[in-house]
Amino acid sequence: MLLLREFMQTFSPNIKNDVLSGLTVALALVPEAVAFAFVAGVHPLVGLYAAFMVGLITAVIGGRPGMISGAAGALAVVMVSLVAEAERDFGSGSGPQYLFAAVILMGIIQVSAGALKLGKFIRIVPYPVMLGFVNGLAIVIFLAQLPQLQSHTPVGKWGWAEGDWLQGAPLWIMLGLIATTMFITFYLPKMTKAIPSALAAILVVSLAAWGLQLDTKTVGDLSNIAGGLPDFAVPAVPFTMETFWFILPYAVIFAAIGLIESLLTVSVIDEMTNTRGRGNKECVAQGTANVVTGFFGGMGGCAMIGQSMINVSSGGRGRLSGIAAALFLLSFILFASPLIEQIPIAALVGVMFMVVIGTFEWSSFRILRKVPKHDAFVLILVSAVTVVTDLAIAVVIGVIVAALVFAWEHAKHITARTRQDETTKLYDIYGPLFFGSVANFKELFDPENDPEDVIIDFRHSRVADHSALEAIDSIAERYLALGKTLHLRHLSEESRQMLKKAGNLCEVNVIEDPNYRVALDELA
Repeated sequence: MLLLREFMQTFSPNIKNDVLSGLTVALALVPEAVAFAFVAGVHPLVGLYAAFMVGLITAVIGGRPGMISGAAGALAVVMVSLVAEAERDFGSGSGPQYLFAAVILMGIIQVSAGALKLGKFIRIVPYPVMLGFVNGLAIVIFLAQLPQLQSHTPVGKWGWAEGDWLQGAPLWIMLGLIATTMFITFYLPKMTKAIPSALAAILVVSLAAWGLQLDTKTVGDLSNIAGGLPDFAVPAVPFTMETFWFILPYAVIFAAIGLIESLLTVSVIDEMTNTRGRGNKECVAQGTANVVTGFFGGMGGCAMIGQSMINVSSGGRGRLSGIAAALFLLSFILFASPLIEQIPIAALVGVMFMVVIGTFEWSSFRILRKVPKHDAFVLILVSAVTVVTDLAIAVVIGVIVAALVFAWEHAKHITARTRQDETTKLYDIYGPLFFGSVANFKELFDPENDPEDVIIDFRHSRVADHSALEAIDSIAERYLALGKTLHLRHLSEESRQMLKKAGNLCEVNVIEDPNYRVALDELA
């Protein structure tokens, strides 16, 4: 009975909220999926099918109930390179087929990452990198809406083209509808939460535009979204090593971007809902979804922070919300395309602008002056790189910079307290001994003036890496050359194991010196 209750709580804590929030998400997914398909250089239905299949599978078996996945812009801006290169090298019309093959391989890599439990490594992402990720994606979502203020939506990363911006009455109508949508979305929850405010805003603005016969862009202006069920088909590519080596680099990049965005979105939703998702399970779900999508003509996808924010803000907490969003999207494609195509683009842009406002960590402006300068720098750097390049590169750069800063700061913290009698001198080491601190470590000793026996006590320190071992060995060399003996004491278990391994290597590499140069005191 308890297991059934837990299952129902995960499946849907509130059926009405999950279904209505799923409908809201599905409406917002349509223009996003179509736009991302244009960016990737494939047919709009390829994006819509991906949004349906990836969204459905991850909702059912994923590790984060309430999170929405689908065709994502972070992947689309990389996919366009694969499609263009395949069209050039293998002939016109071959681009989508090679994309589907790469998406399948991407899914296999992601499933492998989940099986190997690599999702835990998301823990190494520092909080400033998380803030930069959230802020960067908020800016990306904002920029992705601006092409809708043009007379048509051209292809490209952001789709901007000079001279195409709306002017006069069409511009003011568009801005007015966007403002109305944002007004309803913001103020309706203060009066009632019976219906998701974003859904109410879309319905009100759509009815107003239809009733007043306003001349404004609609979903139908982007593309005809009508279609049938996706068909199973093996990608029409040669099964050769040439094909494998062509798609492998792209598949690795797709997998990295997809997993990083998905796992970071899991962390964001965890914090919003005060619950905890399962990262490795989500990796397997994302990979499974992409393998299936590749065989059914979809462009693949990953978690979408914008749609996930809409879902959570609208009350969607369980798996049913993601399932409902995917099924509503499929019903739009199969049955309701004429109605959906009448929805003003301005209503959906207004909803996404509210997502931007809710996603961006405005508190980061306040804390920039209160946190260490290097953390502020990492936050701004990740945000900027996310906008200019893509999420995976931004997060990797952020983690590397944060790690280097951490190493630099801790390199200055190694010190020693000394005690000496006539025959022995004790160096009591404080701080970690690793590649960044070895230079300072070596400067702590005075072999020429020290007595015959020298003890280095690591009670308050730790030998962390190979550089630390080399530093100890170098100090031992200096004492040995002067006929003095060096002892090590109070090493941690890990440090003792490292030194034992290093001792064997020293005996092999330094044949002319049969005696190991460091005396290790196992006991205090």
